[in-house]
Amino acid sequence: MRTRPLKVALLGCGVVGSEVTRIMTTHADDLAARIGAPVELVGVAVRRPSKVRESIDPALITTDATALVQRGDIDVVVEVIGGIEPARTLITTAFENGASVVSANKALLAEDGAALHAAAEKYGRDLYYEAAVAGAIPLVRPLRESLAGDKVNRVLGIVNGTTNFILDKMDTSGAGYSEALDEATALGYAEADPTADVEGFDAAAKAAILAGIAFHTRVKIGDVHREGITEVTAADIASARRMGCTVKLLAICERAADGRSVTARVHPAMIPLSHPLASVREAYNAVFVEAEAAGQLMFYGPGAGGSPTASAVLGDLVAVCRNKLGEATGPGESAYTRLPVSPMGEVVTRYHISLDVADKPGVLAQVATVFAEQGVSIDTVRQQGKDGEASLVVVTHRAPDAALSGTVEALRKLDTVRGVASIMRVEGE
Repeated sequence: MRTRPLKVALLGCGVVGSEVTRIMTTHADDLAARIGAPVELVGVAVRRPSKVRESIDPALITTDATALVQRGDIDVVVEVIGGIEPARTLITTAFENGASVVSANKALLAEDGAALHAAAEKYGRDLYYEAAVAGAIPLVRPLRESLAGDKVNRVLGIVNGTTNFILDKMDTSGAGYSEALDEATALGYAEADPTADVEGFDAAAKAAILAGIAFHTRVKIGDVHREGITEVTAADIASARRMGCTVKLLAICERAADGRSVTARVHPAMIPLSHPLASVREAYNAVFVEAEAAGQLMFYGPGAGGSPTASAVLGDLVAVCRNKLGEATGPGESAYTRLPVSPMGEVVTRYHISLDVADKPGVLAQVATVFAEQGVSIDTVRQQGKDGEASLVVVTHRAPDAALSGTVEALRKLDTVRGVASIMRVEGE
């Protein structure tokens, strides 16, 4: 074993960063044995230096992150500060000054991953980011390495623990969205400002990263169709139950049947209770990967939190340090296919549509005519009426999303349709 340690700098020391330092300290001997050399934490960049941080030598704390990554003797920079800037500049500066980078920054990678990969390649450095997607679940490396010889056609899963907790509580307890969100916040699953989670931004960033790796093409967060869960109601959950389904926020990345394009989307969807994703409870994540040779693979586990995310960071740290000792680099960006990302309107989906209608003869015929005119086939219809008011629930067969959206707009114009109570896609069948 080499006795001279590999030097590590940490950018950010919040929940994840603190766990990274704790594991590096408590498992120092094991990490050294696995890497082939000891690792030494030589600097920790933070915004609030006065905050007490257990197990970290105060002498390592600095507020000058730029000076830390410019030192020139750093082997690996671990970035867990998040956001676009200053993280982007700091990572690029680290490459320029001889360090490889381990990052958990999904937002940055989804927005500017291509430029970061290009910078890493230019300077001969590693860029690893297992912790950016699905916490502790090994997903990036299996896609990037284990399935490198296979053709991945679809990635489908639950990649945000906060929204899964909220929807699970709405399903199991009958709580409304606001009540479930309050519980998630009280338990620490939701941030004080939960927008990134509940509006689907977090899941969309992860979908962009997964699609890019899976399909060997460049997908940015702006390419991902995004819908959150704030409009999901207790009535939607109950309706799903009547269909033998539950509601989940899904990230879905697919290669087109003709192989000429890909799609990436995040939205709530009804899935059958028989589907394995339906049983993913609380704040857990689960992802299906469908490949030609390997078939269907499922990855399951805690998708967030300090310890799970730190586990992924440390796994990358070990890999990058091994590469450093071997004077090699791991796999970089693979975007050779250059496949375009199709808009949501071209995606073929199914819809569950709940309408408030007048309870009188001919309403169903009018509604059915609208579907026929838009070229959308109806799978099932359920109607209930009382005292001149009725509800009509229609589940469609698969059709282009644009046709389904056009159908909804046409339905709104019918005099007999008082309102569209809910619209949700149906997946997993």
